[in-house]
Amino acid sequence: MTTALTDRDILRELEPTAERLLNDHLRKAKSWNPHDYVPWDDGRNFAALGGIDWEPGQSGLSEVAQTAMITNLLTEDNLPSYHREISDAFSVDGVWGTWVGRWTAEENRHAIVMRDYLVVTRAVDPVLLEQARMAHMTSGFAKPDTEQVFLRSVAYVTLQELATRISRRNTGAACEEPIAERMLQRVAADENLHMIFYRNISAAALDLVPNEALRAITTVITRFQMPGLSQPNFRRNAVLLAKHGIYDLRQHLDVVVRPVLRTWHVFERTDLTGDGERARDELHAYLEDLELKARRFEEQRERAAARRAERAAAAG
Repeated sequence: MTTALTDRDILRELEPTAERLLNDHLRKAKSWNPHDYVPWDDGRNFAALGGIDWEPGQSGLSEVAQTAMITNLLTEDNLPSYHREISDAFSVDGVWGTWVGRWTAEENRHAIVMRDYLVVTRAVDPVLLEQARMAHMTSGFAKPDTEQVFLRSVAYVTLQELATRISRRNTGAACEEPIAERMLQRVAADENLHMIFYRNISAAALDLVPNEALRAITTVITRFQMPGLSQPNFRRNAVLLAKHGIYDLRQHLDVVVRPVLRTWHVFERTDLTGDGERARDELHAYLEDLELKARRFEEQRERAAARRAERAAAAG
């Protein structure tokens, strides 16, 4: 009877792969400075320093763009919580610790640049933004189940980083402002490199422990929630953003989940047995159900758009 590998065993076996992927990342990663993406000339004092406090008319962003920017920034703000969780899952030793530190430092730039942009341009209410930050960081990030912590964590961050990349780029476009769009494209490029590291670690884990890794992947996909779930008003804001194409079920399925599964050759693998095969069957059924939900959402969105167009025509 083969003894199952522990998380520690898996980390040790995958360490050479992690070292190679870290070196690849360092070669590809572009060094950039948050201050280069902020229009500092637009800044002025608030009332505490003799200026005027924020008023809604000062923002040049639409309601959707403001909501998307706040949601993206608050997600980045929760970095200390993510760092704690990923350190626990990956360890802080050797190459794993080096990666965790590098990833954390790169992610921190995202919060810095987005907050500086929003405050300097007065795009959102800075008081409400700070209140939301305090609430979100106090809530923290939900810890994954105790079983298969590493396998579930690396599968989750693969999907989350790709989803974040999509959300960042679409938010930039929604801002309809060239500096914001350039800034968020830069952030999205970082997220893509992070996703590649995690996706390739997951691929190596699938080769090492296919059944256990596929069960972890299936669990993550079928229970997937974005990391901003504990933000104030997150569910309401997520619906608004989905309605306007920032991140919706169709994107989640066709641009995130399916491409990643294809890269992992999940439905072509011949090394699965027992629970691994059962997990793949569960995953296939879940994807079929998600396809139906995505179609229904698209139909509802199209009907709502048609009604708005009819009302606008009648009013005009």
